[in-house]
Amino acid sequence: MNGAESLVNTLLGGGVDVCFSNPGTSEMHFVAALDRIPGMRCVLGLQENIVTGAADGYWRIAGKPASTLLHCGPGLANGLAGLHDARRARSGIVNIVGDQAVYHRPFDAPLTADTEGWARGVSAWTRTTTRSEDVGADAATAIQAARTSPGQIATLILPSDSSWNEGGVVAQPLPVPAAPVADPNAVKQVARILREQRGVLLLLGGLALTEGAQRQAHRIAAATGCRLLAEGSNARTQRGQGRLPLDRVPYVVDQALAALADVQHLVLVNAKEPIGFFGYPGKPSRLYPADAAVHLLTRYEQDAEAALAALADELGAPAAAIPAAGPRPEAPRGALSPEGLARAVAALMPEHSIVVDESVTYGRGFFPETVAAPAHDWLQNCGGAIGYGIPVAVGAAIAGGGRRVIGLQADGSAMYTVQGLWTQAREKLPVTTVLLSNRKYQILLGEYRNVGANPGRTAMDMLDLGNPDIGWVQLANSMGVEAAQATTLEALGDLMSQSFSRPGPFLIELMI
Repeated sequence: MNGAESLVNTLLGGGVDVCFSNPGTSEMHFVAALDRIPGMRCVLGLQENIVTGAADGYWRIAGKPASTLLHCGPGLANGLAGLHDARRARSGIVNIVGDQAVYHRPFDAPLTADTEGWARGVSAWTRTTTRSEDVGADAATAIQAARTSPGQIATLILPSDSSWNEGGVVAQPLPVPAAPVADPNAVKQVARILREQRGVLLLLGGLALTEGAQRQAHRIAAATGCRLLAEGSNARTQRGQGRLPLDRVPYVVDQALAALADVQHLVLVNAKEPIGFFGYPGKPSRLYPADAAVHLLTRYEQDAEAALAALADELGAPAAAIPAAGPRPEAPRGALSPEGLARAVAALMPEHSIVVDESVTYGRGFFPETVAAPAHDWLQNCGGAIGYGIPVAVGAAIAGGGRRVIGLQADGSAMYTVQGLWTQAREKLPVTTVLLSNRKYQILLGEYRNVGANPGRTAMDMLDLGNPDIGWVQLANSMGVEAAQATTLEALGDLMSQSFSRPGPFLIELMI
C-alpha cells in the first residue's frame, strides 16, 4: 500500500466520503487511489475557490467534514478566500494539499512555495507529512481536528513522494472531543442578570441558532422579557415556520447603533461583541453602548443548546411555545423590489429549502419578509470574501441529499466564482440561482459614500459592470445551466416554480 491509498482508506474510515478537488501533477497518486478505492464521491471544481467554498457549504449542512484536494502552494492560494470564509463560519474541512517531492524541494522548482506558511493563516491545524508510513496517522489526526467543536480547518500537506512511496498504513478513527459545557458559574451569573437587570440582550450566533437552541432561548425570553438577536452574519440559521422570527444586528453602522442603543447588559451565546464590518471616519467600531456590561454564557466551541437549557432551568422558566409566524405570503406581483423578491422566495420555496445568501445590498431586508416561509436553513457569508455564494451552494446541495438550494446571488460577486455553475451542471444539483443583475458593485457605491470620498468619473467607472454588459443567460448556458431573465415579480415566480420542479440547476437573471 502506498501513502495515497492509506490516505483514502483513512479518510473513508473517519467518515470523510466527499472530496472536492482540483488536482495537479503532485496529487496524481491520490487521484489514482480515489479511482481504485470505492466509496468517495469526487466533485471537480474548475477553480480552487469552488473547491474550498463547496467544502464550507457541505459542513454547514452535513455537520461533518469533506476533503479538498488542491495543487501545491498556488492552488492553495487560489482557494484561500473560500477558506477564509469557512474559517469565519467555523466550518470543519480536511484540506489536502499536494507539494513537491521532498528530495525535489532543494532545487526550487517553479511551483515550490511556502505552502505550510500560507495554510497557517486559515487553518487551526497544519502538518506536512514527509513519509508514506505517517500519512494515515496524520490524516486521522486531521479528521479529529476538523471535527473538533465548533468545526475547524485542518490542512495536511503531502509531498508527492509521501503519496507514491510504499509503506502506507491505514489509521483508525480518533475520538472526537465532545463540545465543552458552559461554566455553571456563568449560567448562574447570567441568570442573576436576567432576574435583576433591565436592557438585557441575548446575542445568538453559531450553534445557538439551531432550532433546539432557539426553543430554549425563547423560554428564557418569555420568562424574563429579555431581547433576542442574531449576529449580523451567520453560518446557518434555522428559520421559517416553527422557528423564532429572529432579526440580525444590522450591517449599516447607524442602524446598528440605533438597534442596540437600549442595551445595558449584553449576553454572548456562541457570539462575539457586535462590531462594524469596517471602520468609518467619525463612527465607533463597537455597535453597542460603551457603558453596557458584557457577559459570556458560551464560547464558540461550547454547547449552546445545553447552556441555554441550563439557564432556562436555573430561571425556572416554563416551556413556551414558539409563536405562530402567521400565514405564508402569496406570490407577489408587479415591479421588482427587494421586499417583493423576499416574499416570492417565502411564498414559493419548497419545504426544507436551503437559502445561500450573497445578495449583499439588495438583501439586507430579506429576514422580516421571510419569517412565515416553510422551515428552511439560511446560510450567510461570515468572512466577507466575495464570491462565496455559488460554491457554498454546491456543497450545501451535495450535503442536502435532494433538498432545493436557492442562491440569492449578487452579479459582481458571482463573477469571482462563476465556474461553480459548471460543477452544478456536472453534478445535476438542485440549485436555483437568482442572479441579482444591477450591473454594478452596488455595495461599493455605498461604501464610497460612507468613507466620505468624493465621486468622480474614474471612480464610478471602477464600480460599473455594464461596459460591456455580462450576458448571464448565455454565460450560464455555456456551462450547462438552463437560464432565463425576469423583469417582473410574475415572471420571477413562474421561473422559480418551474425550476423547483426540475432535477438540475437553473439560473434566473433578475433585472434589478
